[in-house]
Amino acid sequence: MLNTTPTNTAQFSPNPTLPAGGQECAGRNTMDTLKLLGAQLKPQRRVVHTGDTIYQAGERFGNLYILNSGFFKIVNLSADGREQVVGLKFRGDWLGFDGIAGGRYACDAVAMDTGEIWVVPYEVLLATCAAHPDLLQVLHAAMSREIAHDRDSLMSVCTLPADARVADFLRYWAQTLTERGMRGDEITLRMTRAEIGNYLGMTLESVSRALSRLARDNVIGFATKGRRDVQIPDVGALSAFVQRCLAPAPAMLQ
Repeated sequence: MLNTTPTNTAQFSPNPTLPAGGQECAGRNTMDTLKLLGAQLKPQRRVVHTGDTIYQAGERFGNLYILNSGFFKIVNLSADGREQVVGLKFRGDWLGFDGIAGGRYACDAVAMDTGEIWVVPYEVLLATCAAHPDLLQVLHAAMSREIAHDRDSLMSVCTLPADARVADFLRYWAQTLTERGMRGDEITLRMTRAEIGNYLGMTLESVSRALSRLARDNVIGFATKGRRDVQIPDVGALSAFVQRCLAPAPAMLQ
């Protein structure tokens, strides 16, 4: 990933935090969508554990996967063996869209904790969508969200300084959990500092320094000694931190 400093701070605008009522509505929408998918697709349910690989790059495409619980990382492997974390998946997200065009999956999908996925054969999905237009709308919405998030992630990596990148990463994680009807004021980082750095285009040391600065500024807290459980009392404070990082330095008095 690119690792550059911002050149036009006006381009970046963090996603606004949903008001309380909006968060509850979003959580219900996720549950309603999963209920619709379960009823119409009748998918095979599969329990996964930390480190399980759902599909690998180069494997023949045949299924899409809906994440009912747990967390996943999407990993891209370059020709020379370098691994890059290119995506994070939460409850309600779909896995496997990258395999549709070429007939083979382009990345690995790896579980970061225990969860449940729903296996949906692509041919079955197409046939069901033809009979149920509301399901087709759900599918298109999922694809659109993935495209929009990939765009926002690239914007963050290309335009934000290191500390702001980590703050925006935590904001996205906490806000996504809340939108999916889960707790967002205390999150357990399912990724190592090295994996976070890999995802954000940073070194492990830069990630650790950014987390320490956020804690010193009382934007986040750590609930355990291992510093994996991160307390986020106010998601808006993370957005404000990003904006402070982007604000131009005051001019020195002559």
